[in-house]
Amino acid sequence: MTGEYFSFLWAAIAPGVANHLWQSTIFAIAAGLLTLLLRKHNARARHWLWLAASLKFLVPFSLLVSMGSRLSPEPAAAPSVRPQVYFAMEEISQPFSQLGLRVTPAHAPSIALSILPQLTQAMGALWLAGFLAVLVLWCARWRRVSAATKHAVPLQDGREVEMLRRMEHIGGIRRPLAMLLSRTSLEPGIFGIARPVLVWPEGISQHLDDQHLEAILAHEVWHVRRRDNLFAALHMLVEAVFWFYPLVWWLGARLIDERERACDEEVVALGKDRQIYAESILKVCEFCLGSPLPCVSGVTGADLKRRMVHIMNDSISLKLDFARKALLTLAAILAIAVPVTFGLLHPSPGWAQSQLTTATATSPVYSSVSIKPSQSSGDTLIRSKMKLSLKDGSFVAEGVSLQRLIQMAYHVQDSQISGGPDWLNSAKFDIEAKLDDSVVAAMHQQTADHKKFDDQAMLKALLSERFKLAMHPQTQTVPAYDLVVDEGGPKLQKADGMHMMHMERGELTASGTPIEFLVEQLSLHLGQAVVDKTGLKGTYAFDLHWTPDAAEDQRLEQGGEGVRQFVTLRTTDPGEGQRVKLHAEQAARTQSPGPNAPPLLVALQEQLGLKLESQTEPIQILVVDHAETPSAE
Repeated sequence: MTGEYFSFLWAAIAPGVANHLWQSTIFAIAAGLLTLLLRKHNARARHWLWLAASLKFLVPFSLLVSMGSRLSPEPAAAPSVRPQVYFAMEEISQPFSQLGLRVTPAHAPSIALSILPQLTQAMGALWLAGFLAVLVLWCARWRRVSAATKHAVPLQDGREVEMLRRMEHIGGIRRPLAMLLSRTSLEPGIFGIARPVLVWPEGISQHLDDQHLEAILAHEVWHVRRRDNLFAALHMLVEAVFWFYPLVWWLGARLIDERERACDEEVVALGKDRQIYAESILKVCEFCLGSPLPCVSGVTGADLKRRMVHIMNDSISLKLDFARKALLTLAAILAIAVPVTFGLLHPSPGWAQSQLTTATATSPVYSSVSIKPSQSSGDTLIRSKMKLSLKDGSFVAEGVSLQRLIQMAYHVQDSQISGGPDWLNSAKFDIEAKLDDSVVAAMHQQTADHKKFDDQAMLKALLSERFKLAMHPQTQTVPAYDLVVDEGGPKLQKADGMHMMHMERGELTASGTPIEFLVEQLSLHLGQAVVDKTGLKGTYAFDLHWTPDAAEDQRLEQGGEGVRQFVTLRTTDPGEGQRVKLHAEQAARTQSPGPNAPPLLVALQEQLGLKLESQTEPIQILVVDHAETPSAE
């Protein structure tokens, strides 16, 4: 795994990790409040609460929300994602003042963006180093205990075995525990999870009389019955993954405290003398070392002073009453029901529906759609037109590729589309689509009420339904150009009125157009994403002449571009609900730039007072997962 790929991965999951930590912290606080209510009751309930708070770190609420969303009977609407670049097209829905989204957030400082890849890579490497360090520590301690059991001798008879079998019968343990006599100084403890064994230090029995010995064995039997090793191992996994979060280590201490107290309570409940039981624990501490691993349950864990006080307390066996049992039951139900209910009320799409290109369920869809292979695909004169009109609810396209349709629907640059079939940019289609008259009337009423209408959702729905288009967004740090103002200032002229952009090979003339249109054209010719960092607002007039290089010509030919010409048909009174209407037409190259025209980057600086700086930028890419050629209708 390269550092750059790891940086991408970390940048993608970091927000989710932060959200998960926040949710888990709130859950742990709620569990802590419940333990306060149960502080005078048995430790078993408190141990389960802390264990639930620990396991919450392994189970994000998003899984429960997803379960609820899939149980919802109503289809869900996929979110409308608009990457921050505008693709120039013909439409009759938005004024120029509302166009021109950027690739990077406008509020993000350039310095922060430049160090983001290095920062995320360093954070990812730091997490991996900590994760491996914790695993190595656990493995080293496990090998230490494993070595003690490897050289241990099975104990088949004796008073220890007889008392162990009696305690197993009382504790309800059906499978007899193997007892291993170890020469190490480790305390008596349960080793293993699936097939636990009792490791008994050699020589400890001579310091214990029968009552002390029986109390210690009862304590270990209850560790087995409670499956404490398994739960401790699960929390060790939480500590390894979230080693950087102090709360998980604090939870680990609480789990050990409560599990030892829970076993103490069970031993006392069997009728063992409190003073003798406390003495037996202290004798083990006198002659043995504590267990090095939480998942090897011993007898000396937790705060011994507080344990002694707890053991000698008469209220140690105070059990939960009905009210507190009902409270815990209600809390458990709410912990599961709340996220599941949220999923039911906010369903997420299924596999096919959840793709980026699925339109919202409430958006109008075209009632009649005709898609045919382009009739002009074999002509020497390549013509391409796109027209989206909300006036009559029609969409007409001639000689357009699916790549161009994606750009139109999602307002992205050509370099922001990745993957897909080989014909994504080569196959051309003629499309005619129409909305029902009732839908058009409703849209006009919505516009008259000054409500925003998402016209792109209709095209997204068409692509999803007819082209079976499925995509997903992915943020990547890729080579790009930052468009900035040169030291001498911009040479653009403010221009209102007629909005026009005319382009030929090596020539771009514009009047009354925003900078975003220039950015889109530069990206098209350079083959890389261009980020507008000029800060220039409004509309401008300019003339740009340059000599295309071989790579630029090849890109345009592969894309079937040729010359693109943008002409304003008309502008109308905004009060009528109609805005700017642009017509996009592509034709074969008919002219060549002047012999003395400079390269594009030089021409941009000399003629427009703008400059392109090569950078690496975090840019949202639309990855095409699936697309099909529509049947001709």
